[in-house]
Amino acid sequence: MPVFSTFAIYFIIWWLTLFIVLPLGLRTQAEENEVVPGSAESAPARFRALRVFAMTSVLAAIIHLAWYVVSVKLGYGLDSIPQFAPKFY
Repeated sequence: MPVFSTFAIYFIIWWLTLFIVLPLGLRTQAEENEVVPGSAESAPARFRALRVFAMTSVLAAIIHLAWYVVSVKLGYGLDSIPQFAPKFY
């Protein structure tokens, strides 16, 4: 598999994983009783970008490694899914 394709798949997995990791450990301004005027109460009190990006990268690497082993090394792909619908041709 070309390197660019592998990187592109990792990036897609990383981007989807980011939305899973973002709410983990989040403390809102309302929970901290420090609401900044003009912002929503549900806004994060302290956004820890480095922690979120590190957790996302590690989790995405694990998921990508699992995908790589199953699809490339073991040879399973979309063609491995049995087709139960009748073919009308």
